[in-house]
Amino acid sequence: MALWMIRSGKNGEREALDLEYNLAIVGWEEVPDLSTVQSREDLHRILQQSYPLFKANTLSNYAGQLWSFLRRIEPNDLVILPLKTRPFMAIGRVTGPYAYRKDLASIPLHVRPVTWLKEVPRSAFSQAILYSLGAFMTVCQIQKNQAEEVVRGLLEKGLPPPHQKSDEEISETDRMDPEVLALDQIRDFIGQKFKGHGLARLVAAILESQGYHLVVSPPGPDGGADIVAGMGPMGFGSPRLVVQVKSGDTPVDSKTVLELQGTMKDFQADHGLLVSWSGFKKSLTPKELSKHFFGVRFWDGDELIQNVLSSYEKFSKDLQSELPLKKIWTLIPEDAEE
Repeated sequence: MALWMIRSGKNGEREALDLEYNLAIVGWEEVPDLSTVQSREDLHRILQQSYPLFKANTLSNYAGQLWSFLRRIEPNDLVILPLKTRPFMAIGRVTGPYAYRKDLASIPLHVRPVTWLKEVPRSAFSQAILYSLGAFMTVCQIQKNQAEEVVRGLLEKGLPPPHQKSDEEISETDRMDPEVLALDQIRDFIGQKFKGHGLARLVAAILESQGYHLVVSPPGPDGGADIVAGMGPMGFGSPRLVVQVKSGDTPVDSKTVLELQGTMKDFQADHGLLVSWSGFKKSLTPKELSKHFFGVRFWDGDELIQNVLSSYEKFSKDLQSELPLKKIWTLIPEDAEE
């Protein structure tokens, strides 16, 4: 029995299908049905036909990942799916063999059936395990740092994983995505340093960088509005904005959305912004949230971080010293994930 990571695409484009239909879906849409492939050599020939202009190393990398997806992953193996829509990991168990499904989307998809068992926050994993989960690859086996033991403990006991030693094994030869690793570090830092009212201060700084005049409620009961903001001189112009900021470890539900809408009426606000560091419950699907498009915006932890990065240069020197960041340049491998 083994533990595998299977990604849902660079931007999580397959995530909704994965979770809705209990599947693990990989990309490589140009590749035909692989149900009859019996050897890695056969697979490599198919990849050469599908990607005639790709380099040999890239094709070899693709072959390794797809062979794992076809043959190495076995029923009852565990799967981790890093979610893009919220800062969680979905954990599931493989229930069957490879299939080529034509009924899920406008194009056929390569899938494995999976029963998704639980979603756990990224903070439940040590930095070393998150490092392993930051690989460029779409499909890879996770073997280091007692990762399988940690995942089984989360499934069976629902308890935090055991403390990981500071000398956890991190191989220098692993091909990790530095962007994923950097975002994990930023997420951990913000989660620790800007807990509670500090997260409202961070959201306020983003809005100020966008030209809003605002008032931030002091710590404690806020009457449903952590921040009120408006454009124009003294904030009297439109749009007028009410903001709720939730920094806890629990995803918010539709009740919080209704409360925000009530607060918007109380403050005669044009729009609302709901920031939830731990994201939103499954019932608040992207389709459900889109119904509020003209009235409310929703930021989870990842969306908040992206707004921090885009606004960072306009932050005050004091806030930049609290959250010290710098830009770096890095190469993108030719065979990055599908």
